[in-house]
Amino acid sequence: MNIDNTTAQMRKGVLELCILAIIAEKDAYASDIIDKLKSSDLIVVEGTLYPLLTRLKNDGLLQYRWEESTSGPPRKYYQLTPDGEITLAALKNSWNDLIKAVDKIITETEK
Repeated sequence: MNIDNTTAQMRKGVLELCILAIIAEKDAYASDIIDKLKSSDLIVVEGTLYPLLTRLKNDGLLQYRWEESTSGPPRKYYQLTPDGEITLAALKNSWNDLIKAVDKIITETEK
């Protein structure tokens, strides 16, 4: 078994939840999202983030606005839509249920 591959797959599985949670905190620019993920030890590159942001936008969970930047071209800031807020709440519940279920199995098998 390749532990690194399995770990990477687990992390990919929670990226949408993490991205939505970051944007829910405050409207975010892509590099802000990447920095927040990196500071939490979830290393994500732009090539992974941008397709996810596009899919979340196309699914109606995100919207964006352009803002002028003093240090370069305009920036695209993402924010949750009402459907995004509902989805985030549902994903948080699912995540908490999953943590409890996995913890229960791990704890029971350690005895």
